[in-house]
Amino acid sequence: MRILLSNDDGIHAPGLKALEKIAHALSDDVWIVAPELDQSGSSHSLTLRDPLRLREISEKKYALSGTPSDCVLFATNHLLKDHKPDLVLSGVNNGTNLAEDVTYSGTIAAAMEASMLNIPSIAISLEVEQGHPAKWSTAEHHLPSLIKELVKITFKQYVFMNINVPNLVASSIKGVRITHQGRSYFKDEIQVRVDPRGKKYYWIGGVKYGTGDINTDLEAVKEGYISVSPLTLDLTHSETVDTLRAAFK
Repeated sequence: MRILLSNDDGIHAPGLKALEKIAHALSDDVWIVAPELDQSGSSHSLTLRDPLRLREISEKKYALSGTPSDCVLFATNHLLKDHKPDLVLSGVNNGTNLAEDVTYSGTIAAAMEASMLNIPSIAISLEVEQGHPAKWSTAEHHLPSLIKELVKITFKQYVFMNINVPNLVASSIKGVRITHQGRSYFKDEIQVRVDPRGKKYYWIGGVKYGTGDINTDLEAVKEGYISVSPLTLDLTHSETVDTLRAAFK
C-alpha cells in the first residue's frame, strides 16, 4: 500500500514526524509532500498566481512552496502520477479540528483534496492545549490499528475521515466514538491588545465552547474518546432543496 502524507503545519512539524511513525506501521511505501511553511488556516486553497517550488528533503520526502491542497494535488498528479497513492493521511495537526474549524483547516483540506481525486483519506489532529506538552505518542500508539480498520471500509468519493485524539497518555484513552460534526461558539473571538507603544492590535481567537451533545466530535474528545467523523464535500442542505422545489413549482 502506497501512503502519501501531508499536513498544514509544515515540513518540520513534530506532528508530521508522528504521522511518519504511524504510516510506517502500516506500509513500507510512504511518501511525504508537505508545505515548506506553516499553512494553518489555509483551508482548501490552491496556489494559482505564483509558481510552486519543490525541495527534496530526503528519499520520498519533499517540501512544496504551497498549500496542503497543492501538496496532495501535486503529489498525486505529478510526482506519483505513475503509481498514485492508495491512501492519504494528513496531520498530525497541532490542535484539534472540530466542529466549524473543519471549514478553516488546511489539515482537513489535504484529506478533502485526496477525496476529490478518489483516494481514501484521513485527517488526523491532536488536542493540544496551550502550556501543555503534546502527547504525540498517544496518536502513534492508537492510530495504526484504528486506520487499519478504517481502510477496510470502502470510502465513497467525496467522503473522508476526520480523527481527533485527546491529549492524554495512551492508557487514559477511553476508546473510539463515531461522531458527527459539532457546533461551537467563541467567547471574545476578536482579542484586543496594546503594543509597547500604546497602539492597539488584534488577534482572532478565543475560548471555544461546545453544545453539550455527546454524539459530536467536540464532546467525544472532551470526554477522553478518539473521535472519528466521516465528512463530505457535498455542502448541499437537502431539506432546504425540497423546501425550495416546493416553493418554486
